[in-house]
Amino acid sequence: MSEHPIQNLMETAMENIREMIDVNTIIGDPVETQDGQVIIPVSKVGFGFAAGGSEFRGHSDDKEGEDQEKRGNSRHSTEKSQEKLPFGGGSGGGVSVTPVAFLVVSEKGIRVLNMDKQTHLYDRLIDTVPEFVEQLKNMVKKSDKSEK
Repeated sequence: MSEHPIQNLMETAMENIREMIDVNTIIGDPVETQDGQVIIPVSKVGFGFAAGGSEFRGHSDDKEGEDQEKRGNSRHSTEKSQEKLPFGGGSGGGVSVTPVAFLVVSEKGIRVLNMDKQTHLYDRLIDTVPEFVEQLKNMVKKSDKSEK
């Protein structure tokens, strides 16, 4: 059985999408800053794909086929079913790449900077807790010294 034309449409679209998406799309290429930090982008990738088509038979062919069937000429209808009909179809796809975070690697450690506003707030709070605890310790030490 020969290959259906829609198969070619689907293969072409999928090959093009495959070329667009690779590992470096999700975890981006690292960028080194002047102060020695390395920033690595992290992205969310989404894609969609659709394909469709139909074989068409002209009006004169339909009428001729109906007349043959009424007369009981099954040989002609069998030949018609095996002949190639005109095909019309299309396919399409889309890709969306959305940055979701950045990994920042420095001498101090590794931080995740989320692009989501709500998560970003929580991460900033968690990142500032050690500084806050350190400042609180210093304040307690100063107050102990001033009381003595």
